[in-house]
Amino acid sequence: MLDVVKEPRTADDTLPIPPLAMETPSFVILEDAVMHNLARTAAAAGGMGRLMPHIKTHRAPWLVEAMTARGVAGFKCATPAEIEMALAAGAPHVAWAYPTVNRAAIARAIRAAAAHPGAKLTGMVDSSAGLAAWTAELASASAANVRLRVDLDPGLGRTGIAIGPAAIELARAVAAAGRFDGWHVYDGHIHDADRLVRARRVDEIAARLRDLIAAAELGGDVIAGGSYSFNLWPSDLVRFVSPGSFTYSSAEHASDLADLDWRIAGYVVATVISTHAGTATLDAGAKAISPDKPMKERFAGASGSKLPIQFMNEEHVVVASDRLRVGERVALVPRHACTAAYLYERALVRRMDGTWEWRAQLGARR
Repeated sequence: MLDVVKEPRTADDTLPIPPLAMETPSFVILEDAVMHNLARTAAAAGGMGRLMPHIKTHRAPWLVEAMTARGVAGFKCATPAEIEMALAAGAPHVAWAYPTVNRAAIARAIRAAAAHPGAKLTGMVDSSAGLAAWTAELASASAANVRLRVDLDPGLGRTGIAIGPAAIELARAVAAAGRFDGWHVYDGHIHDADRLVRARRVDEIAARLRDLIAAAELGGDVIAGGSYSFNLWPSDLVRFVSPGSFTYSSAEHASDLADLDWRIAGYVVATVISTHAGTATLDAGAKAISPDKPMKERFAGASGSKLPIQFMNEEHVVVASDRLRVGERVALVPRHACTAAYLYERALVRRMDGTWEWRAQLGARR
């Protein structure tokens, strides 16, 4: 459904409230800000073709299409539903971001790859059990476009095999199975506010990774990095980098990564439904915005303005304010945009020409 309502362009430091009837809470996207963020991220990474953005940050097929059209060569996914969506949207290369051993999920991903033989799906393994699960499912499937990477743990301690001899042994087993595509390193534990500290920590991991690849003598390339480190990995070592939250940015990244000049491009619009002495109640509770963050840190107001959260329920939040009025609509900037976008099956997008349009996204489908 398209609403051809135009509005004057707003200044960069404001977030527009859509000038049309809409239910709230709603997720709102500014297309021009998304494309600004993409261009800035590509420049920082060393080119559009080096990017492998993480789809979990937006879960929107139209953004996969738009990024592919602008030269993005691949995407990371977190779930089978994201793999299916990305391939259907024309992604040339999709990497599953973690090493599952669930054979039902693996079989679903392989079916998606088989339905799109012109694209490539890369799975991750960090154990012999993971390799066995993939090879068992691939044995009965016609999917020559499925490859596997060894997931390495650089210190996060979540998934991945330690950077050392056991990783080389696993990689050689993947190569013997005819599926080896390279290496994957996610350094999500590196999120220091000081860029120099982040760079030093990346350099330390990169040195270990160089030694590992040289000792393995298997070839293959490397996918590495996240939002805090994608522009710090050396291009002669790492083929693809995987920034995530640049798409919409967030209150957190606007503070920590200001040098990247990412603009807020995705936010939640809520309505003031009640006011009391010194507080206002909005219709955007825990089911509407950043549920993975501590309750009092889940959002900020537009332009970083303070809307101190007093308490939050499933459908409502009470904020400290003596200026908000009943019926007023308010822009809320998520502390974590990924888990805000995940809560909505459609978003209201301000298109490049200033008109507004509802567009579909995955919501919470896995």
